[in-house]
Amino acid sequence: MKKQVYNPFLPIYECIPDGEPHVFGDRIYLYGSHDKEGGETFCMQDYTVYSAPIDDLSNWRCEGTIYRADQDPAYPTARKYMYAPDVVRGNDGRYYLYYCMSGRDGVGGYYGPISVAVSDTPAGAYRYLGFVHWPDGSPMLKYICFDPGVINDNGTIRIYYGTQFPHEEAPDFRTNEVLIQDEVKQFHKTREEILNTPESVMGPCMVVVEDDMLTVREAPKHIIPYKTRGTSFEEHPFFEASSIRKVGDTYYFIYSSWKNHELCYATSKYPDRDFTFGGTIVSNGDVGYEGREEKDRLNMTGTTHGSIEKINGQWYVFYHRLTHKSDYSRQACAEKIAIQPDGSIAQVEITSCGLNDGPLKAEGTYPAVIACNITNGHMPHGSNKIYTDSFPNVTHCGEDRFIAEIQSGTMLGYKYFSFSGAKSLGVQLKGTGTGTLTAYNAIGGNVIAEIPVMPSETWTTSTASLSISDGVYPLYLIYSGTGQIAVKEIQFA
Repeated sequence: MKKQVYNPFLPIYECIPDGEPHVFGDRIYLYGSHDKEGGETFCMQDYTVYSAPIDDLSNWRCEGTIYRADQDPAYPTARKYMYAPDVVRGNDGRYYLYYCMSGRDGVGGYYGPISVAVSDTPAGAYRYLGFVHWPDGSPMLKYICFDPGVINDNGTIRIYYGTQFPHEEAPDFRTNEVLIQDEVKQFHKTREEILNTPESVMGPCMVVVEDDMLTVREAPKHIIPYKTRGTSFEEHPFFEASSIRKVGDTYYFIYSSWKNHELCYATSKYPDRDFTFGGTIVSNGDVGYEGREEKDRLNMTGTTHGSIEKINGQWYVFYHRLTHKSDYSRQACAEKIAIQPDGSIAQVEITSCGLNDGPLKAEGTYPAVIACNITNGHMPHGSNKIYTDSFPNVTHCGEDRFIAEIQSGTMLGYKYFSFSGAKSLGVQLKGTGTGTLTAYNAIGGNVIAEIPVMPSETWTTSTASLSISDGVYPLYLIYSGTGQIAVKEIQFA
């Protein structure tokens, strides 16, 4: 790498969640939704793609807007937001973008077709092509068309999609008219279709299309049973975010579980059946990592969506984190993973260094918002809203991006730094607080600096001597004092 790269790895103002990374030629492309920084709902902006050379993951380039919402015939109806997309190279050498339209806050996102756009190049621009349909031309609406993930499986085009809510797990579901009507309203299915569809109208599904990338060749089918009790999926049922990869002769189905903050995987030797749960790859609150419980999450948690990709010989998982105290301003992150000889993937911790070749250098200045852990000890799990109560969060004002609402007891964690001769640690901050930012080399570790905090209406740098031996360590900053502060930068000298 020619320079360092950290999480989030795109410009710190950019919000591209639901990432689907794909290597095409000698570049890695990140396709995803496009949130507005400080947005009011999901996916408010048109699709924008970034790419980087496979041998320099620090050099991300914006390819610009590759597809606009108003290119879809569903726009400007109530379904005017484009949700999580995926891209695949067709057998004709062109590139096909699959996506679903939705309304504000996800309303209406479960009853439209899977739309398709096409481009001669992976970076676009893409033009509307049509929607996935039956041979007679009618829209393919079997099960729930949501979050499509696509693979060209040695010439066979397979689309994975679906969503799953717990309604039908209720023992009295078939006689519970409230639950039935909830599904009728949410999915625009008839009562009869909901009750008479084998298994369920919900769950992860797969459909095969013809080389035209639109016409159904093989009818959709469930790849995992909806009923998960007593199966390997019982603790991590499918929720959404279908993604598919093939590694050797094994299919990896990556998805977001009902826990919502974790990307899980399942494997099979077949593309359409016999999947077994493999494990959790990453959680955006480090829940589950080394046994961490939900109540001890290290960030505000919420939706996650992403996938795995091998780039220049190294496997990575791409996921997203939350900012602005909501699910509406999500940023792309990535971590190195390893696929073991037995096919398993161990859960990885979330870090600040991400795509970097090793830890970050404890030299110079870094944006404070690259903190991989931001917690006051009782962070919420995000939902479809913007929180108004006070807790530490990544936010912005004008061109400034910073961590705000830091109160006594807040911890900011950075993993990892390589320390070599650093003598001082500075923090650029402002706010009403009076107290100390104490720096540690581990949770419960040694104190390595004590940075004084005084009230300031403008960004002011406060520094302290740094006492740490050379080596690789995390950096944790814990505020103790009165009032609130915001932190914009950390500085090593």
